[in-house]
Amino acid sequence: MNLARIALAATMACSFAITAHAAGTLAGWAVMPADTFAPGPTSGQFVSDANGRDLPLVGQQPVQGFSAVLPGPVAGTFMVMPDNGFGTKANSPDALLRLYTLRPDFRLWDGNALTGSAAVVPVDRDSGVALPTFDERSFITLHDPNHRIGFTTVAERKFYPYAGTGPGSPDIPVDKAIRRKRLLTGSDFDIESVRRDRQGRLWFGDEFGPFLLQANAQGKVLQREIPMPGVMSPDNPYLDGGVANIGSSRGFEGMAIDAAGRTLFTLLEGTVAGDPARSLRINAFDIRSAAYTGEQWLYKLDPQGTNIGDMTAVNDHQFLVIERNGTETPRFKKIFLIDLDVVDGEGFVGKTELVDLMNVADPHDLNQDGQSVFTFPFVTIEDVLVLDAKTLLVINDNNYPGSSRDAGIPDPTEFLRIVLDAELPVGDLAPRRQR
Repeated sequence: MNLARIALAATMACSFAITAHAAGTLAGWAVMPADTFAPGPTSGQFVSDANGRDLPLVGQQPVQGFSAVLPGPVAGTFMVMPDNGFGTKANSPDALLRLYTLRPDFRLWDGNALTGSAAVVPVDRDSGVALPTFDERSFITLHDPNHRIGFTTVAERKFYPYAGTGPGSPDIPVDKAIRRKRLLTGSDFDIESVRRDRQGRLWFGDEFGPFLLQANAQGKVLQREIPMPGVMSPDNPYLDGGVANIGSSRGFEGMAIDAAGRTLFTLLEGTVAGDPARSLRINAFDIRSAAYTGEQWLYKLDPQGTNIGDMTAVNDHQFLVIERNGTETPRFKKIFLIDLDVVDGEGFVGKTELVDLMNVADPHDLNQDGQSVFTFPFVTIEDVLVLDAKTLLVINDNNYPGSSRDAGIPDPTEFLRIVLDAELPVGDLAPRRQR
């Protein structure tokens, strides 16, 4: 490891520490209503009604629960990825694994007045042209037509798997479209992160295995799922009576890719049994050899933090990590800058607070709540993307329909543009979508 590089990284960390309590400024705000849907097989057949919403959703899939974001086909558009659907393996066998393409029409201050509708517009996944609704032109669905997955998926069953809890029953037939097209669902994988490599292939980080999953740009699975050596969750389909060493829903929550598009950096959400308390593993994965390199680091949770929400690259050794708690008081929702070249004697990477999402300046009241300080108190915040050296995109996961900031009303999905008080040391950012 280059000593000069370590010294430079430490200097950068110190410069950010000076502004650690400066919250940044809200420069754009948009919102997608909770009740936003796309056509598809009936979903929510194994989920109880919540917050005034009746389930199932007949002939519909919720466009909700975003856990990862990528640049879209043209500037100002984004591809967003819901996670497994309704939160667990048992309740999501009818929730499809998709990526949606959209454009937030941010409300912003142009120097004289507020402009922008604050609406979120569906767009064509190839051209970026606006669409009236989220239809099949706006999304891709993960599918396994060539039987690459190594375990029995929902598409190979006659009836949806039923765990004996919830409103469903053991005799609901799997939708014909899921079976015919071999579509993947939230009982197959809990995808929480996605990155695009130089060849335009998509790599997904899953929590059930935890697994890495590779697909082409149209969502077709290209190879068998790749396990994390030495780590298995209770939801791993290969556990077969073995002992899990990481908690359920504690697999790959965050994943970044280097500028060359050749190395993935996976971040677990939970502590592996035997590791230091409150530590989360970061591992490097070489895309060309489809194997882990053996390089490993540890991320240390803040005393108030309970989970991480996302990780994205700033350059080849520095990354942003969202860290949060749930509904505890005080709410803890922050973005940290970490550095793999700054490691202490216990193996923990350097970590500096960058943005406090509960204390963001909003001098022009972009969300129209009558306040000059913006707070983002949602239970789960799982999307961050570097737009330029001073600007971040941040999105919440609204856990439709269960999470509710306002009693009895399901949470919406909010899109934030946050301008930082100091420039990030950005390198060549992760590769954009190849056309």
